Amino acid sequence: MISPTTKETEIKLTEIVGKGYGRFWKYKGRYRVAKGSRASKKSKTTALNQILRLKEYPTANLLVIRKTFRTLKDSCYSDLIWAARRLKLDAEWTFTVSPLEATNIHTGQKILFRGLDDPLKVTSISVPIGQLCWLWIEEGYEILSEEDFDKIDESIRGEGEVFKQITITMNPWNERHWIKARFFDVEDPDVMAITTNYLCNEFLDEADLRVFERMKKNNPRRYQVAGLGNWGIVDGLIFENWEEKTFDYREILKEYPNAKVVAGLDFGYTNDPSAFAILVIDLDSKQIWIFDEMYQKGMLNSEIYSAIESMGYTKEQITADSAEPKSIEELRRSGLNRIKGARKGKDSILNGIQFLQDFKIWIHPICVNAITEFSNYSWDKDKFEKVINKPVDDFNHIPDAVRYAVEDFIIPAPKATVFNKKSILKRRY
Repeated sequence: MISPTTKETEIKLTEIVGKGYGRFWKYKGRYRVAKGSRASKKSKTTALNQILRLKEYPTANLLVIRKTFRTLKDSCYSDLIWAARRLKLDAEWTFTVSPLEATNIHTGQKILFRGLDDPLKVTSISVPIGQLCWLWIEEGYEILSEEDFDKIDESIRGEGEVFKQITITMNPWNERHWIKARFFDVEDPDVMAITTNYLCNEFLDEADLRVFERMKKNNPRRYQVAGLGNWGIVDGLIFENWEEKTFDYREILKEYPNAKVVAGLDFGYTNDPSAFAILVIDLDSKQIWIFDEMYQKGMLNSEIYSAIESMGYTKEQITADSAEPKSIEELRRSGLNRIKGARKGKDSILNGIQFLQDFKIWIHPICVNAITEFSNYSWDKDKFEKVINKPVDDFNHIPDAVRYAVEDFIIPAPKATVFNKKSILKRRY
């Protein structure tokens, strides 16, 4: 039993945290890394662990990082609020949105949140009380450059009375990722790397477990990664003609006078996300620049509209999955006046893929889901493990949205499409 607030308020830690993370929980070396499947409670466990450690070490401060700042509020920030409440320590913390941070009202300790899209704010960070000794990198897979990690690593330094530690939590999508070689393929006294999966999550109900049982039966390849947390072995990538690159789409439109702005929308709900991608395409130079995205499960049509509206893209041409004509009409009535259904046609997926393969594709770093999916979208295999001319139905939501977006360049439209170049130039990046 522990008593984090008062003698009268006692909680049983095993009932709150559960099992499967004992070594991870206690480890105090420099690097601890947890790769795990979906529902493996790696992020929730880390949030609980960090809140309790901050209680135990009143001079410690925590920095939480993801590749893009805008993804933090609905992930780590929410998880830490949840953890403080679950541990009955929420009365000790004040969480604010502007700035996005948390402050302990008794000790002055800080939980700071930063994105790698503003590297200066990461490398120059400081705290008013105590020391910045702990760092949590959520979705470490999103950080494609080991050099970017090294810069973050250097920010946790200096003398202090509290041990220093960097925690990385991630999904194991691709075995080619630098994290595997650096932390999982070595024997190092300063490294503790574990693999977890949904089987150690005793808080899942029967319906949750059936999702994985169906995956095991119907998609054993995905089950190895998303179910058991094993490294994804990516053979036969569909797109190897893309790169991550920082750019200003407004400058692209000025540089390429014939470039057009188009957007695509792929509908999802329970198991698949709704995915929106907006991009610049230039036929003359054979280049595509993906500069923004939306990617979320469980979205109603009203929420999809609100998200696109908040991003500033309601006046752009959007081509959506025509399998949901009712959704398209609802979005049109909501204010997406230039939305239309994709015409698709025979072999539209393969034709769209082949069309995109002829372009150099640049993906802005803020589009973390586009980067993840383009890194993993691959051709399927037959029973003899030979690659076939059919894509795996996975990691295809943003690629599908991109295919829809460029459809008028693949299949000439019945009427000339008017591309609204001026409207996008008025948008804020």
